[in-house]
Amino acid sequence: MKNGKRPTRREKEVIRKYRLNPENWLVSKRNDGMLLLVHRFTNSVKRIPNERW
Repeated sequence: MKNGKRPTRREKEVIRKYRLNPENWLVSKRNDGMLLLVHRFTNSVKRIPNERW
């Protein structure tokens, strides 16, 4: 898996909406209206819808 990047401000707002702490998650992929998130410490993966502004 490719290295995750820090989320942008808008992505942080979307991550907070799903009751996750954006400080603990990195964005691995941004495509098809989905964000693939990787946890910084446990390497667990979540997919959440990316809301287009």
